[in-house]
This record gives sequence, structure tokens and C-alpha cells, in this order.
Amino acid sequence: MKEEVKQLLQELEEIRLEGVESLERFRLDWLSKKGKVQGLFAKFREAPVEIKKALGAELNELKTKAQLRYDEAAASVKQTSADKKGTRDLTLPGEGFVPGSRHPLSQVRNQIVGIFERVGFTVSDGPEIESDWNNFSALNMPEDHPARDMQDTFFMQKDPDVVLRTHTSSVQVRVMGNQKPPIRTISPGRVYRNEAISARAHCLFHQVEGLCIDEHVSFADLKQVLNHFATEMFGPDTKTRLRPSYFPFTEPSAEMDISCNICKGKGCNICKYSGWVEILGCGMVDPAVLDHCGIDSEKYTGYAFGMGIERIAMLKHQVNDIRLFFENDVRFLKQFTPIG
Repeated sequence: MKEEVKQLLQELEEIRLEGVESLERFRLDWLSKKGKVQGLFAKFREAPVEIKKALGAELNELKTKAQLRYDEAAASVKQTSADKKGTRDLTLPGEGFVPGSRHPLSQVRNQIVGIFERVGFTVSDGPEIESDWNNFSALNMPEDHPARDMQDTFFMQKDPDVVLRTHTSSVQVRVMGNQKPPIRTISPGRVYRNEAISARAHCLFHQVEGLCIDEHVSFADLKQVLNHFATEMFGPDTKTRLRPSYFPFTEPSAEMDISCNICKGKGCNICKYSGWVEILGCGMVDPAVLDHCGIDSEKYTGYAFGMGIERIAMLKHQVNDIRLFFENDVRFLKQFTPIG
């Protein structure tokens, strides 16, 4: 065994450790449980008693030198790696990065808000969990009103008088109840309806609703502000039209169409070959709604409108499936303009 120890000591002096691979190979060959040093210690148990003292000292010397050799080489490799990492070639081109971007619905929401803010509207917000009064009754929809069937509602299980809001008109009720006219506000936010998810509908979506209340407000004022919105959002060549409709909280009520921005009014599958696509509902605020909110309907009049942000985004970006906005597919999101 003494000869083996002597031979290993000589071999240890001749070994060159350069790089991570040779260092790991040395550790496995010499210092691991199945390595050369441990192999000698296993044989040491069988050595004669009279030579164990001297042999043990030599084995410990071998083990110490092997460990020291490993530690020195590991420190050297680590320092070399750090030096290389800290060295930069300033002549190389800079490292590029991919800029982030806002979600397409956020982009469209901000654009809608900006258009109305520039003509004097403020932004109002409210809770997504609402009372039955704010979501329905104050908007001219009592418990037995058939209009409630138009909106499949998520009711809170513990309290049937508390719902997830089905529209942001509930924010308008809060504004009218806490602010005296003149009022000129828009209410963007998430809304919820118990609907089957498909390419055209979702149980969660986003709305922007507008409200203007003052003396002598007329339907002509409503038409003017909506025409301004349509041309700002879809381009100066956009044409608009209003069709009679029904909403329980406005009278008269209308739906607004714009000329199809895909086929330019010529007819395509998006506009069902009519040349027109619907973008929002609107009308004059029903006097009963004003009275419910403590506003004198004899003195004040107002108009209201509401639109789905997803619908505007789908038309603006020619997206044919609403579900794409909620799937967070990076391939889809990368198509939209990044933040500058």
C-alpha cells in the first residue's frame, strides 16, 4: 500500500486541472466515495497493525493534498469565469430587447376615453359588485320588468339583491345620485353576463357608457358627439346612421351603425353584405330614471350611450373571435403596437 500511496502522490503532482470538466473529473476520480483516496482507506482496514500508524499518516497526507489541489483549481476556474463574464467588447452591437405593449383592449379603451375627454367628458368608476337598485331598478327595470330577461345576470348566492353588474350604467346611477347637473361623464369598466362563450359573446367583457345631463340637452347633441367619436375612432370617411331601438332607461332609443371599415360600405361577410355594422346603443335618458336619481326631470334632460370595447376592438383590428382577447396567446398579442 505504501507504494500505491507514493505512486498516487507522484501522479497528483503531475495532474493539470484546467476548466470545469477536468475539475469535475478529478473530483470523481480522487475525492468521491468510489475514488482513489477512499479506495485506499478501504484497504487500510486490512493492513497489519504494525504499519497502520505510518501508513495512516501517509494516507491523510494524500487526502489533504488532493483536497487542497482541488480547492485551488476550483478557485482559479471560478475567478477565470468571473473575469470572462466581466469583460465586454464595446465594439460589439448592443443587445436588443423586446418592448412590452398594452393589451389591445386597454389600447382601445384608452383611445375611446381620450376621444371623449377631449370634448369635455370626465371618467367615473364604480364597483363591479352592485345592488339590484343601481343595476336594474333605478334604470327603469323593476323586478317584473321583461327587460331584465335581456341580460342574464350573475346573482350573488347569499344575497339575491346583490349582483355582478351587467353594464356600467350602474356607475351612471351613482354619479346622478351624488352629483348635481351639469353632468358629462363616461364610465369604462368590466361587466358580467351569464352567457355561453362563443366567437361573438363572452361572460366577461368591457363597456364604455356615456352620460350627459344639463338644461336643453337634445337628441341633436347626442348625434353630434357620436358622429365625432365615430370619425375619430374609425377615420374621417366613416359614415353613421341611427336606427330606432328600445332600451328601458332611454326614450327615444336608437342603435348606431357605421359604414363597414373593412369593405368600405360595399358589403362583406363581416357586415353581412349590408355595408353597415352596429357599434353602440344610445338615446335620451328616460325622465323616470332622472326622478329615481333625484334629478328634476322638468328642468333637465340628458342623453346616454353605451358600447362594448371588445366590439370596437374587433372592428378596428378586424378580429373575428372575441375569445382571442382573453386567451393571452403571445402570438396574437404581439401583433399590436408596442409602447413607444
